[in-house]
Amino acid sequence: MLKEIWLHTVRAYIRLGLFFYYKKIHTVNFDNIPQNKPVLILANHQNALLDALIIATKTKQFSYFLTRASVFNSPLISHILKSLRMIPVYRIRDGIKTITKNHTIFKTCSNLLNNNESVVIFPEGNHNLKRTVRPLSKGFTRIIFESLQENPSLELQLVPVGLNYKHAEKFVDEVSVYVGDPIVLSEFANYEKNEAVLKLKDYVHQSLSKLTSHIPSDDYESVLKKLDALHVDFLNPKSVNLCISNDFKECLSKKTSKFKSFKTVLLWFLKLNILLPYAVWKLLLEPKIKEIEFVSTFRFVVVITLVPLYLLIITWYLVTSLGVFIGLIYLLLVLALALIAVKV
Repeated sequence: MLKEIWLHTVRAYIRLGLFFYYKKIHTVNFDNIPQNKPVLILANHQNALLDALIIATKTKQFSYFLTRASVFNSPLISHILKSLRMIPVYRIRDGIKTITKNHTIFKTCSNLLNNNESVVIFPEGNHNLKRTVRPLSKGFTRIIFESLQENPSLELQLVPVGLNYKHAEKFVDEVSVYVGDPIVLSEFANYEKNEAVLKLKDYVHQSLSKLTSHIPSDDYESVLKKLDALHVDFLNPKSVNLCISNDFKECLSKKTSKFKSFKTVLLWFLKLNILLPYAVWKLLLEPKIKEIEFVSTFRFVVVITLVPLYLLIITWYLVTSLGVFIGLIYLLLVLALALIAVKV
């Protein structure tokens, strides 16, 4: 019971944080995710922890997430992450000896699926801001086939999910999340296991490529420049992929904002009202981030931790010195400013 309360509380708070952080999170075909069945959600991976947070707050059920083991190094952080249903998965860069630990992890996932739970995996194996679906690792296929070997009658649902960001490393950003049709595993039943693994990996890759704005890696930079010049809407993978396949002859341009200058002014006013957290972010935290994929994640952490704390302290000071009315008016005005600056 306490675990459920904890999960609901954290999800509600993260959902509120994402509401203030993103201009909009578009969701498409989320009804494709079955309820009360074992579900393996397979998503592309661009934007570090934010990918997982967006999926976690938009799906109806609570899922388990396979997460890079390196973030579990601190005992306190490890305890918190595990309480949020995150499971460490090991990569070669974590050390050759650690790879054997994945046997236990995959077994854990199989047990969860056999208990009708939902598990989220990013089968690319790592994150990258490039708008392309990279080659998939075979770890997710091991979980699938081990689960079916343990329980051949398991009604396992494979659901591909594509995340698309307008400008993943920037603030303010916008996201679209497309859910594909569940993949029918019976189509791969007649193949020998190794061949089935290869065909399933290829099928999932194709599915994810349709749900994301997928630029082929062999000519990535050139194609990206052409798409940027055409002002395509990267939140609409179908139109972007059609544009690429038709040699840029059928390309829909995104609508340009009429309030760009106004929005810039509002964002600067917002920064002035959260000056201390903003200074901590720009001067202390951001310069230490080595991977650009983590920029938005750490910025979001600042937004949901330091910013609320700072606003509460300022509000408390105004309440004690000038009265409750002034304090509440200040807080409401800053929140209104944040909403307008982000949502315009």
